[in-house]
Amino acid sequence: MLYHAILSTGHSSHAAGADKRDLSFDFAKGILIILVIVGHLLQYVIYRGNGYWDSPYFKSIYMFHMPLFMAISGYLSSRALLRKSFARSVNERATQLLLPTLFWWALLEAAKAAVVLPSSSIVGGDFLNDLVGSYWFIWATFASFLVVKVLLTIFRRLAMWIVCMSAIAVAVLPVTVSIAPSIRYTYPFFCLGFLLSQSTECRTRILPRNKSLLMFFLAAMACTCFLAWSKETYVYNNLALIHDTASAEQVLLMFAGSAAASWIAFEIIVQLWKLSSSNRVARFVAVELGQSTLLLYLLQGTVFRLMDFVQFGELWDLSTRLSVAGMLGVSIVVIAMTVRFLVRDLGWLSRIVAGTSPRSEAVKAQSATN
Repeated sequence: MLYHAILSTGHSSHAAGADKRDLSFDFAKGILIILVIVGHLLQYVIYRGNGYWDSPYFKSIYMFHMPLFMAISGYLSSRALLRKSFARSVNERATQLLLPTLFWWALLEAAKAAVVLPSSSIVGGDFLNDLVGSYWFIWATFASFLVVKVLLTIFRRLAMWIVCMSAIAVAVLPVTVSIAPSIRYTYPFFCLGFLLSQSTECRTRILPRNKSLLMFFLAAMACTCFLAWSKETYVYNNLALIHDTASAEQVLLMFAGSAAASWIAFEIIVQLWKLSSSNRVARFVAVELGQSTLLLYLLQGTVFRLMDFVQFGELWDLSTRLSVAGMLGVSIVVIAMTVRFLVRDLGWLSRIVAGTSPRSEAVKAQSATN
C-alpha cells in the first residue's frame, strides 16, 4: 500500500526527525480527511436516508479511505513503537489522541444539552455512544498502537511475526460489541503500514519486484470488488463477522477490496503530489489540512453527530442538497483552520483542542534536531 512512498521517499518513522518533512504523506492525509468529510456529507445531507449504501460515490470513498488512513498511521508510528519506552510512547499517544477527543466530546454534549435536545424533545443522551461511536477512528488508532506496542515489548525478536499473526487473529475475532468490528477491520492495515516501515530487507520480503504487473492486478481486483460491493460488504453491516459461507464471502470481499483500492489510491495520490507539489492548492492540502487531520476529524465528527438529532431537508431537491453540502463542508474546513490558528501558540490549550504541540515547542524541537 505504501510501496511507492517506501521506495522513493525518506519519510519513514526512522527518518521522522530528519531536517525536511516529507509532505507527500501530509498530502495523502489531507486528501483522505477531505474524503471523510465528503463521505459524511453524502450520508447526512445529500442522501439523508439509506440510499447512500448504493451510491457509487459513497462506495468508492468507503472502500479505501479509513484503511489507507490506518496504514499511514501505522507507517508513521514506527519510530514511537520501536524507539520509545512503553510508558513514554503510550502516554504521548494518549495525550495526543485522547485529550482532544474528550474535549470535543464534552463540547458535543454541551451543544446537545443547550440546543439540540430541547428543540427536538429528546430526553437524555447516550454519552458513551457519543464518545466512542462519534470518534471511533481515534479509538481504533489508539487501540491498534497499544496492541502493537504490547506485542513488540513482550516478544521482541519474534515481534514482527507476532504482529503479522495478530493482524489475522484480530480480523477474525468474533467480537461485535460497540466499535469492535471497525477496530478489527482497520487493525490489519495498521499492522501492514508498520511492517512496511521497517528495513529494506523486510520490505523486499513483503513487496513483489514486478511493480507494473502488481499494479495491473490490483487495479483489476479493485474494479472487480467495486462491482461486487454491496450494502452487506460494509463493516457497519457485516460487522466483519464470519458465520456462514455468504458472510465469509462478504468479509473476504471487504478486506480484499479495501486493500487493493487503498494501494491504488495511494499510488494515485503520490503521483498527484509529484505533479502538483509546487501548486498553492496542493500545498494547502498538505500543510494546512494534512497536518490538521486530527482536529478536522474531531470537528466533523461532532458536527455530523449533532445532525443525527436534527430533522431537515426532507423535501429539498438535489441541487439544494448539493449546495448545502458544499457550504457545510467548506464551513467545517474554515472553522477548523480558524481554531488551529487561534490555539497554536497557547500551550496546553493547543494540545487539548487540536492535539498538537504549540508552535514555539515545535520550533525548539526542530532546532534541537538540526
